[in-house]
Amino acid sequence: MNKYLGAISYCCFIYILFLATGCLPRVSQEAEANPPVAFRISEAGKAAASPFLTQDQHGNPVLCWVQATDTAGNYLLYYAASADGGQTFGTPKAILTTKGVYPHDENLSKILYKKNGDMIAMYAVSNPSEENSYAGLVYYTQSFDGGKSWTAPRQLSESGAGSIDERYFDMALLPNGDVAAVWLDSRKDIGMGEPAADKDMQMHGDMDMGMHMDKEGSSLYYASTSGRGGFSGEKVLDQHLCQCCRTDLYVDEKGQLHVAYRGILNDSIRDMMHLVSTDNGNSFSEPERISPDNWAIDGCPHTGPTMASNSQGMHYAWFTMGGGSGVFYSHQPSGGTFTPRAPVSNVPSAKHPQLAAFGNGMLALVWDERVPQRGQTNHGVSLQVRSETGEHLSTSRLTPDSVTAVFPVITPVSDSRLLVAYTVKDSEAGEVWCQVVPVKE
Repeated sequence: MNKYLGAISYCCFIYILFLATGCLPRVSQEAEANPPVAFRISEAGKAAASPFLTQDQHGNPVLCWVQATDTAGNYLLYYAASADGGQTFGTPKAILTTKGVYPHDENLSKILYKKNGDMIAMYAVSNPSEENSYAGLVYYTQSFDGGKSWTAPRQLSESGAGSIDERYFDMALLPNGDVAAVWLDSRKDIGMGEPAADKDMQMHGDMDMGMHMDKEGSSLYYASTSGRGGFSGEKVLDQHLCQCCRTDLYVDEKGQLHVAYRGILNDSIRDMMHLVSTDNGNSFSEPERISPDNWAIDGCPHTGPTMASNSQGMHYAWFTMGGGSGVFYSHQPSGGTFTPRAPVSNVPSAKHPQLAAFGNGMLALVWDERVPQRGQTNHGVSLQVRSETGEHLSTSRLTPDSVTAVFPVITPVSDSRLLVAYTVKDSEAGEVWCQVVPVKE
């Protein structure tokens, strides 16, 4: 089991923090008496980052992350499963077919399990070009034997030659057992909902890729699997997206498929958008703005939205600097409209929120923000608990001020326990840590 010795010193930090701020973290009486034990899951001495949490076909938590295999900048995607609700994890396994993956905390590499146990690992690789030195591509590999072997990598886009920049992707398990994916793509001038492969043939005939790359923003693409054959049927859902913010793909309790992303409105406003499909991705609604923040910015903040659902409807959180800075929350009752945004944290540096529903529909939200510490500015991870309808109940700090912890992810492991993972960047190497947090409903 991978509870490393580094957990001892880290837990001491947390214990001291809880003593010093006893009235702050009221998560539960258990948590107050026994601070959550944080432990490193990545290998000591190996650079690691980009944690992502999911569940296997049995509901067990699975954590994946990107870890160096040497000191020459080579990485692989690793994963480990837990049989005890995140208290311990099995031996990490490397997916050898993910060679070329790079650690990018906003462009997270991910693993998803189908109901039959089939696994899909999706990951990001660099693809610099004259048009964009930061460009990347998305690849995926599948396992049909529980991770013992993996298929040869395939590019997510069916038109590999036509797409020179694919990034900021997400996956979700559809009610029919297949997997859906969305991603940002450099291709433009493709009709909404039009099969991209047909249009790419016209693009190649023109041989004028520049006309498709110069327009502001990226396109939002969608594709899905059909059995074990991989992703197909890609189509465009929107063509005006912020180029460097993660997307979120989510299936709610009714089986509806939701997409959230940072759109570009009127060439300069970068606000959060939402669209939904009620037919397994065959068609989507028109994009709708979650909140009229009217954030005008000529650049990309590298922080996307997050969604969760319960019996009360859909819930959203995001970062903006429009009409105020920080992380904000909104609720959309079933069949209703988005409620006016409510502040989660007014700290301008509060970013990278991740939202989850647990128990009887309670909401848990984690994010990172700067924490001044004796002349230096570190980042810490905070947790906020909200009611089923989004009312604020409590806010606590999960990491000590003495370390830099960023890009948290969260998943429930029981009705009253949450598993949180994040990257600790006390050195250039970086490490992936996690902890189970008891929460009192």
